[in-house]
Formats: sequence, C-alpha cells, structure tokens
Amino acid sequence: MNLIQKLSSKNLFVFNLVLIGVIFGFSLAFLSFSCSTPQAKKAQAEENPVTIPRDALAMAEGLQTAFRSIADKVLPSVVELKTVSIRRQQVPNFNGIPWEFFFGPRDGAPNGNGQGQEREYRSQGLGSGIIVRRDNDTYYVLTNNHVVGDANEISVAVNNGTEYPAELVGKDERKDLAMVSFKTTDVHPLAVLGDSDAVKVGDWAIAVGNPLGFMSSVTMGIVSAVGRTGGPGNNINDFIQTDTSINQGNSGGALVNIRGEVIGINTWIASSSGGGSVGLGFAIPINNTKRSVEEFISSGEISYGWLGVSLIDLDRDITRALGIEGKRGALASQVFLDSPADKGGIRPGDFITQVNGKEVRDMNHLTRMVGDLKPGDNAAFVVLRDSASKNLDVRIEVRSNTVAAENKKLWPGVYVVPLTDAIRSTLQLDKNAQGLYVAQVIAETPAAIIGLQRGDRITDINGTPVKDLAAFYKLLRERTNSELWFTVMRGDSSLETLRFKR
Repeated sequence: MNLIQKLSSKNLFVFNLVLIGVIFGFSLAFLSFSCSTPQAKKAQAEENPVTIPRDALAMAEGLQTAFRSIADKVLPSVVELKTVSIRRQQVPNFNGIPWEFFFGPRDGAPNGNGQGQEREYRSQGLGSGIIVRRDNDTYYVLTNNHVVGDANEISVAVNNGTEYPAELVGKDERKDLAMVSFKTTDVHPLAVLGDSDAVKVGDWAIAVGNPLGFMSSVTMGIVSAVGRTGGPGNNINDFIQTDTSINQGNSGGALVNIRGEVIGINTWIASSSGGGSVGLGFAIPINNTKRSVEEFISSGEISYGWLGVSLIDLDRDITRALGIEGKRGALASQVFLDSPADKGGIRPGDFITQVNGKEVRDMNHLTRMVGDLKPGDNAAFVVLRDSASKNLDVRIEVRSNTVAAENKKLWPGVYVVPLTDAIRSTLQLDKNAQGLYVAQVIAETPAAIIGLQRGDRITDINGTPVKDLAAFYKLLRERTNSELWFTVMRGDSSLETLRFKR
C-alpha cells in the first residue's frame, strides 16, 4: 500500500468516527427532547408515581369517605325555600301628572287619570330548611323566621329538583324559627337531630344549604365557640359559632356533626365585607328547637314559660356591693306582683344561680332557661340571699306580652346603684356621703307613682339607714307586705314623705 492509500484509509477511519459521534449526539438530543414532552413526562409519572405513606393515605381516604357519607345522608333532607312577598303601593303621581302620561296604561288598569290606583310589587326570597317530621303525606320543614318573613307564597325544592307548594305552619320572632309544610306521596328522608349540648369547640362542623341559590352546597369547618349571644333582632338564643363557609341562602339550613346529625340551624353571619362569609357563622343549637318543633305542629306557635322578674347586667360595683364577685347567675332586681316568682318567694335582690339543677351562666342564659320551661310545671330555683343559698319551688306560667308589659305590677320599679367616687364627684357630694343613687325610675310603677326621680339619693327606708345595696334589698324584703317610706335627698333638699305599699 502506498503512502497516498495509507492516508486515504486513515482519513476515512477518522471520518467514520466523527460521523458515528454526530449520529450518537443527535440521538441523545432527540431522546432528551422526547423525555421533556408532556407525553414523556406522563409516561415517567406513570412509571414513577408519587409515593404517599400508606397510613396517611388510608386516614385521608377514610375522612374523605366520611364526608361523602355525610353529604349523601344529609342532602336529601335539606331543602331550598323560595318565597314571594306581595305588596301594593300607590301609583306615583307627579304634580298631578299621572304615571300613564309618560309610560302608558298598565295592563288591566282602568282608564282615567291614575288617581287612587295601586301597583303590585313581588319580592322574591331564598333560604334553606330541614325536613324534620312526616305525618302521612305531609312533610314539616324547620327554618328561620326571617327566611319566610311575611311571604305570601312559599315553595319547597328538594334535593332532586322537584318543587312543591308549601304553607306556613307557624313562626316565632324571639327564637327566629319558623315551620312550613308541603304535601306529597313521594318519600323523602328526615333529618336526624343530634345533641347540641354535646358540641365542643374544635368539633367538625359541616354546613348544608343553598348559599346564593347554589342548591345543595356542602361546606366544612370546625366549631369555633359555643354559647355565643347577641344575635340580630333581639334573638334570645345562644349560638354555635363556626368557621364553616355560610352565606346568604344558607339561613335555615343544617349544621351537622361528623356523624351527619343536625346540631344547629344556620342563622346569621358577622361580616365586614358586605355580607360575604369571613368565617364567622352562627347557628341556633338544635336542642333550642326540639320543643318548638312539637309546638309548631300541635298549635302553630311557640309558648314560653314566664317567671316574672326583671334582670339587669352586673358590673363590678354591684357584684362587690352584693358579695357575689366571681359567682355566676342573674340578679332579679325587680319582681312582678302576683307573678310566678312573687308567688314562689323570689324577691328583689335575689341572685338566681340554678334552675332545675342546672347552673345559670348569666341573665341571657336565665331568660332562655325560663322560656324553655313548660307552662304549668314546677321548677326548682336556687337563689343567693344575704350570702346564703335558698331553695324555692316556682310554678311556671305561660308568658304573655300583655302581662310582661304591665309596669304597674313591677315592684318596686326603681334601679339603684351604689354611690361611687365618680358619682359623688358628678353630684358634687361629700366623699363620705351615704345612700344609693337612683339610676332609673320605670314609668307607671309604684316608684314612679310616689314621685321618685332619676338622680335622687335614697338614704333611709322606714327610718333605717341604707348604707349599701345589700341593705336596700334586705329592707325591701323585710318590709314587702307593709307600708314603706323613703327618705330621699334631691339636690340639697330632704324629702321624707315618699310612701308606698305593695
């Protein structure tokens, strides 16, 4: 082989090596590109799935199964309530120019100048309700009073979309509860009512309803607090607070526990965003409604027990003066004459601590406890009087708005507070001035009739000095059935002729 042949063979060998390298490089680049495509990534994911610890996955799937079961169980018993309120209003007449002058005659309107004509306005509402009872082909739905309002037309839509005309059974403003009924031979499940007294902070809470018209919605959270007070519209309930998402349309719907039992009626939200949910939802405890369900069905209204006392909020000065600091209960500052309380021996100044063995937390709690007592039943009260416990048996009567508003029977009809340094300074009194300051005199009561006035200072009762609030109530109790006369300071004058008797 000559030199030229040797060089040609060598060049050919190098050329082949370079060609093989280029082909190999392109193959690697193509493979890399192929692996970066979505299809390749999917294939890789299928070959290498995300690994989740078996125990954690089983726990998560178990919880998911629980929530699915709750939804399957509860949704068919929660309905959508649609309401229509009809009102009639005088047709506008602008300086003698009738409505029809600009807009033409309305359908069905008589000819003429439009004077005295009315127009019908239809206002639609939306809410939720819970099927709680069935009697043959009649189903009863529990909801909020503010959902039905003064509706002229009510309809119920069940989970599968079927809609039925409904009728109002009864409603109650104090508890914000109402009941409607609808008739059908179709079978619909009833909600299972749980025990709201067993609800604890941190429990799971699931809201079921129709927020903003989105039918059969389920949201989940926890119980944030229990025993909340201060609902809108002077609602006397306490409330379960939850961070479960609740919006307009959820009212009247169910708040359920992890077992699918109804523990509350979703009622209102606190919001700074124009009505949207910010995690502050409130539900009426279901135990507050159980007797109401029976009464709605039997009579169409809720009856309340009546005790016949007037309660006041307690501040530090009053609790210190009565020796009840750190104690839970409610102070009966006034008593209605001939009321169950009066007949049972409760007197002004008694601090009520228990009803039928249950502790009284505060005045709102006592109001609810008494309201839930059945008229005609005897109730066992425990009161603190002169720092000693006293047991009293009281026969509860039915509450009547007329009776509860008769101020002339409210004894004695005056709210007094201890003289504090601030009050002495305001009245420009000597720092050693004694007596009690008259903070309020209730109209038409005995105190008002004898002439007591706000700003008076009571110094004596029947000649005995009134040094503090405890002495005031003690003298009232001791002189309950005899004539009383007060020595009163009004400005710089002393009045001793203010006499009254029960």
